[in-house]
Amino acid sequence: MKSLGFHYLVELNECDPLLLKDAQILENLLQKAAKESGATEIGRVFHEFSPHGVSGVILISESHFSIHTWPEYGYAAVDFFTCSESVDVQKAIRILKENLHSKSSSVIEIKRGFQIS
Repeated sequence: MKSLGFHYLVELNECDPLLLKDAQILENLLQKAAKESGATEIGRVFHEFSPHGVSGVILISESHFSIHTWPEYGYAAVDFFTCSESVDVQKAIRILKENLHSKSSSVIEIKRGFQIS
């Protein structure tokens, strides 16, 4: 059976706090992750909070990639949602994990939508 989509909830812990504060760096990283994973970007919005933290989303034709950061805790919550099996989400996860210098992480995969045959 096949699902309509796949949603990956990624916890990135013990990241470099300076990277988690910079909206431009995070936008570039998420854009790189989308491109190198084979996703098709169609829009993006990023916001840097005061005194710290960033929220951003890359809208892709296959759904979305998003990130929310808490630099004071060295933590980033990342969502990768795709309705295409051609998007290499594992590659996108590796790009963020490595570039944010995450020392520990976890991933939960959820099949979205009803099961179709």
